[in-house]
Amino acid sequence: MEKQQLFLVRHGETAWSLEGRHTGRTDIPLTEKGREQAAALRPRLAGHRFGLVLSSPLQRALETCRLAGFGSQALLRPDLAEWDYGSYDGRTSAQIKAARPDWSLWRDGGPGGESAAEVGLRVERVLVEARAAPGDVLLFAHGHVLRVLAARWLEQPPEAGRFYALEPAAESILGYEHSDPVILHWNQPPP
Repeated sequence: MEKQQLFLVRHGETAWSLEGRHTGRTDIPLTEKGREQAAALRPRLAGHRFGLVLSSPLQRALETCRLAGFGSQALLRPDLAEWDYGSYDGRTSAQIKAARPDWSLWRDGGPGGESAAEVGLRVERVLVEARAAPGDVLLFAHGHVLRVLAARWLEQPPEAGRFYALEPAAESILGYEHSDPVILHWNQPPP
């Protein structure tokens, strides 16, 4: 019997992702290119049967889900919303480091926002639900939250997500080798 796989899809391009801005809880739409990226995921995912499809409720992830062909199946999960960057939402890393040169999102979080550990607790709830699903699971969400989810899948601390870069509209697959959780594919752009 094959083991369950988790398909992770980061939302398509937004104006802020194009500019390198931290886009946490600010609910901005996809760009035209982002919509094209999301639609390009459809043929890759269409042939696969999923026991569960979950999406962040933020419009950039939900629109990616819909354009990829899974809007009618998706259940919204606030736990898949992007990292809350607090007062750093909308700012670039360079802007933040101008005031705080030693700042690291993974170590420090954002003022008034979440820590890596808090994001880790949210994704643990998603993983519990995913592991209980009958079959493979498809998740539509955001770069940093999916990176934390991958770290937790691999039984690493949430901060280890810093090692797993994700581009807009990238697809990744988590699974197992024997009984060990592994990354099967990572950061694959749409065709």
